[in-house]
Amino acid sequence: MRTNVITSLTKRVAPQLNYLSRYRSTASTCTTYDLVIVGGGIVGCATAREMIMRHPNMKMAIVEKENALARHQTGHNSGVVHAGIYYTPGSMKAKLCVEGLKLSYEYFCKNNIPHKKVGKLIVAQNPTQVKRIDDLFDRGTKNKVPDLQIVEKDCISKYEPKCKGEKAIWSPWTGIVDWAVVCKSFAEDFQKMGGEIFLNFEVNGFTEMAESKGKSQLAPISVQSKSKCIPTKYVLTCAGLHSDRLAVMTGCDLSPRIVPFRGEYLLLNDNKRHLCTTNVYPVPDPRFPFLGVHFTPRVNGDIWLGPNAVLAFAREGYSWFDINVRDCIEMAKFPGLYKLCFRYFVPGCMEMIKSIFYPLAVKDLQKFIPEVTYRDVKRGPAGVRAQALDKDGKLVDDFVFDGGTGTIGSRVLHCRNAPSPAATSSMAIAKFIADKLDRDFKF
Repeated sequence: MRTNVITSLTKRVAPQLNYLSRYRSTASTCTTYDLVIVGGGIVGCATAREMIMRHPNMKMAIVEKENALARHQTGHNSGVVHAGIYYTPGSMKAKLCVEGLKLSYEYFCKNNIPHKKVGKLIVAQNPTQVKRIDDLFDRGTKNKVPDLQIVEKDCISKYEPKCKGEKAIWSPWTGIVDWAVVCKSFAEDFQKMGGEIFLNFEVNGFTEMAESKGKSQLAPISVQSKSKCIPTKYVLTCAGLHSDRLAVMTGCDLSPRIVPFRGEYLLLNDNKRHLCTTNVYPVPDPRFPFLGVHFTPRVNGDIWLGPNAVLAFAREGYSWFDINVRDCIEMAKFPGLYKLCFRYFVPGCMEMIKSIFYPLAVKDLQKFIPEVTYRDVKRGPAGVRAQALDKDGKLVDDFVFDGGTGTIGSRVLHCRNAPSPAATSSMAIAKFIADKLDRDFKF
């Protein structure tokens, strides 16, 4: 028998999405699914929705280890709808971000999801960055980012009155949204079309069902948790922070390895929110792997400042006090992490110091909006980025998909790396994955 657990979505979802969903906490072994998606983040839910739209007669399910969807990267990001400026022309990131941008805005409008197209300024502060502005504009143009503009020094204040800089790029299509709301809307669509969602289902293995062996057809794969299992013909994993662990279960190589980096935000005090009305970003420094601190308005009116980038001591380590022994041992054994830390030792130490003494981070923010002082900010939320590293300690920058070996692994597709802008790109990624599933598994 199945027991239903009613999970309320109204605490996180806008009233327009107030559709009562029934997520299950147990799974029947009597029913064999055609496809099980492991991971209830935005990529998993978007792909599940896309697949059931294409194949409405197939039986599909999402399994999620937490007691709610979008609990980690999807629910802890900055909420920016990216336009696709930064990414290498021709890369999957560039193509899928620009495509996902348009699909996302269409979906928001059609489903009455609160969002704002507030735009973004990428602001240069010195002659070196001014040169990079021109290069960025050229890159964005090659990526077909819509309506990009170069903004000269004396015109920056027209877009953000308190902002200072030498030159800037204006991206009017950059916006803000609560991606957790979007993810749950995808899940509701999936359920309305007949899909099922199982919460509190932490996958710890994949096995071939013994009782089916010997038949001419392939034996179902048993997707196992500690106390439950679900039989299915095929599996897609979109497990984010745990993607490498699931991949190894089906015979994939350990590399790329997931190393967690925490991004901590500051919050602008309520009485200072007027200082920023749009996204204000620095010009990225190609010497460093992360973008740097920026100003990000939120749909609820908050202004987030950040994030920094510090090594987390747990894959779900949202503070310095979150420590997971297993995660730490795995990182300690991974040579790629040592090479990365050695390469970025000085900037890494500076990030840690700014994390502990957050007023120091305000100096970076003052370069853009000088009126901000350390008295105007307080500690805010944090997220953890599932950063994929190869054995040489190099960051894997693009999306990565992988398949396992043997009779089980050959029927499993792993999404091993889906970094930012995965949320913006989610609907385009879903189409890409669905095409691959249709082609590889002959759906």
